[in-house]
Amino acid sequence: MQKFSFKKIDAFTGGQATGNPAGCVYLQHEQDITVAAMQRIAWELKGFVSEVAFLFPVADGVRLKYYSSECEVEFCGHASIAALYDWIRSNETLRRQKELSLYVNAGKLTVFNHIDDEDAVYVMAPEPQFLACGWSADEIAGALAIDPSALAVAAPVQIVNAGLRTLIVSLASLDACLGLKPPQEALRQFCLSGDVDIVLVYSPETYLQSSQYRTRVFAPKFGYLEDTATGSGNSAFGYYLIQNGRWTSNVTIEQGPSKMVPNIVKLRKIHTATADRILFGGSALTRICGDYCLHG
Repeated sequence: MQKFSFKKIDAFTGGQATGNPAGCVYLQHEQDITVAAMQRIAWELKGFVSEVAFLFPVADGVRLKYYSSECEVEFCGHASIAALYDWIRSNETLRRQKELSLYVNAGKLTVFNHIDDEDAVYVMAPEPQFLACGWSADEIAGALAIDPSALAVAAPVQIVNAGLRTLIVSLASLDACLGLKPPQEALRQFCLSGDVDIVLVYSPETYLQSSQYRTRVFAPKFGYLEDTATGSGNSAFGYYLIQNGRWTSNVTIEQGPSKMVPNIVKLRKIHTATADRILFGGSALTRICGDYCLHG
């Protein structure tokens, strides 16, 4: 039997909204666990959490690896927020640090600690790639199981990779966004056919006055239908807003199928030497803390 330090943490919530559940496994060294063990833990937790983050401290910060029940995930925003918020908040030395390095498969990123002033941590999203979309409006509407009239035809449909290849689709109203119930397997096959990881739909019509957009994110490729609060998908959306001249000073996104109690994801923009970069952030809430025992 192997025993690992484990927490179930809900990201992008302070307690009222449901957040997005992540499993977090804390290790001292990357060699303390095998790829097979990481995949098995994620498989055993299917339906309990969306993804599992495996955290390994390094000299100037932390390395994270992510697994869903189906496969390794290149980058997972909500699991990053869950693990990093808890890791920094629980360590007085780290809590005094304003910036840390984060190493993921997508490269080296920066973590910004705003726990004391905003009750949030922010993660710099990977540099974006803007990819071609070969689907027609009718094909996209068919995959989402909606009438084409529900699409906002004036807004561009794009694929943006900010850690995950994200198909971004604008809907005509908040009701259209909340009413989505796409069939999981059909949407999964649609994503696989176009090499897309997730589908983000959005509406500029919101329930909360403090929000600028409502989003929902579907991720059937990873073994579940909906990601109720996501960093990577909303970061791709932030880059999409910049690319299309729609970015405002800061962006607050309400996400998920709940009209009145959505999850909240914060986006910020910073200037670097090479390009504008999106930061995504929020808080998290630990629900379960203990040891994970892996038998056999």
